[in-house]
Amino acid sequence: MGSIGPLFFPTLAFMHSFLALGDSYTIGEGLPLSDSYPYQTVQLLRKGGLPYTAPEIIARTGWTTGELAAAIDRTTFLPHYDIVTLLIGVNNQYRGLDLEEYGKEFEQLFRQARTLATPSTGRVFVLSIPDWGVTPFAEAQGKDKELIATEINSFNTIARQIVEEQGLPFIDITGHSRTRGAVPGKFA
Repeated sequence: MGSIGPLFFPTLAFMHSFLALGDSYTIGEGLPLSDSYPYQTVQLLRKGGLPYTAPEIIARTGWTTGELAAAIDRTTFLPHYDIVTLLIGVNNQYRGLDLEEYGKEFEQLFRQARTLATPSTGRVFVLSIPDWGVTPFAEAQGKDKELIATEINSFNTIARQIVEEQGLPFIDITGHSRTRGAVPGKFA
């Protein structure tokens, strides 16, 4: 019996791929999977006439950079992806983990994201960490919103520097999270 490939599934040969790496913000914790940003992105790309498969998502609620790195090590990936996104770090901040260690682990994750992107045509996009300090969750727990904001800014500054040194886009969604984070259904 022959192998199953592009001749058997001719439309798959022309499909683009999307890999999203991260944590609860990547999966849209508390929302239907179809409302997560990777799925919304694919839907927008499809509406624009670009044929994309469903996104592959390597993310879990509560993951730190170290936990995401361990999951990546256990995962078998496609050879390359047309789009790779990385959104990670909120749980490093939430758990009070070391900022310098975050920088080292984030840089390694960023390098891995770049190697997973299709050479010369693949795109890597890094999204900033949203500010969970404005959420009802933080308020209910009596958390210091100003301290959270300051720490989130520090984590984002490190990530931005690593990404921009490589000339790649760093998408700042933190400001949006601060203006919309307290609105029910708008944060995830």
